[in-house]
Amino acid sequence: MKQALLVFIGGGFGSVLRFLVGKYLNNVEAGIPYGTFIVNVLGSLLIGIILGLAAKNDTLSPNQTLFLATGFCGGFTTFSTFAYENHVFLKSGDFTSFAIYTIASFVLGFLAVFLGLYVVKTIF
Repeated sequence: MKQALLVFIGGGFGSVLRFLVGKYLNNVEAGIPYGTFIVNVLGSLLIGIILGLAAKNDTLSPNQTLFLATGFCGGFTTFSTFAYENHVFLKSGDFTSFAIYTIASFVLGFLAVFLGLYVVKTIF
């Protein structure tokens, strides 16, 4: 039960922060939903750092890892919003934005995870 509460609280913090970032950075006129893009790439970097710290010398406890990685990062990042925004691009015929947003999100997301793990490996 304690673990579910940790995920619940961490997810709440992450979701509220994602909402605030999206509120200020997602702009319909700009085309690309920068808020969602930023939280997904930043969340990927954070989860790389968090899981890197957890794996390295048990820097984080299992409960801290659950709160931060599963809870906070799970609430902060959003695949469902990403999928919907891509649906909107396709429905409107904006294939260029669809391609740029999708490819950049996947590539930078993966690179951010690897960067987070690398940072922990070299600095901590």
